Amino acid sequence: MSNFKSLVSGVGNLSKITKYYDDWSENYDETLKLWNYQAPKKSIKFLKETINTKPKNILDLACGTGLFGTELKKIYPKSTIYGSDISKKSLKITLGKKIYTKLQIKNFEQLHHFKIKFDFISLIGSMTYCKNFDKLFANINKNIKKKGFVLFTHRVDLWKQQDFISILKKHQKTLKINKISRPLNYLPSNKDFKNKIKIKIVLLQKY
Repeated sequence: MSNFKSLVSGVGNLSKITKYYDDWSENYDETLKLWNYQAPKKSIKFLKETINTKPKNILDLACGTGLFGTELKKIYPKSTIYGSDISKKSLKITLGKKIYTKLQIKNFEQLHHFKIKFDFISLIGSMTYCKNFDKLFANINKNIKKKGFVLFTHRVDLWKQQDFISILKKHQKTLKINKISRPLNYLPSNKDFKNKIKIKIVLLQKY
């Protein structure tokens, strides 16, 4: 695995990100467990406290090795879950967990083409790598049903740098802000993140 510090500032371009996560894939779950990675469980807790609907079809963008998909399956065992990620090696590991009905090798900004529309779309732990929010939200809008929910996390330090609330408001004509969490610990057992770099969890809903 590459030097973890690159994750704080972002890995780089798409090819570098892909290689980074391909190289990391075999040790990814074990490493994040050591760092006490909290985004999946906290996002599920936030979701359960905020909505009580049971989505039929779910799309988990940047699904990686399926850490969030595993949590989704616990609370929505009857839901059909699709996933996509840029790392082919991560998806091979995910496939063995038997969480997802279908997997695609795609960057989450790329337009996804499915025969169905989703009741729920997630993007957990990966908004750091978004280069074009307009493309991302266009992808989400194309693939989500009316009144469907979108759940994602974003780092508080980047939120401030990007004036991210303005980005969300720009897209409020199609995706209204349902709820935003307070800042939460992200990787508290990692020396670079600890309690210095936190995340917010955001729930949007399509009009």
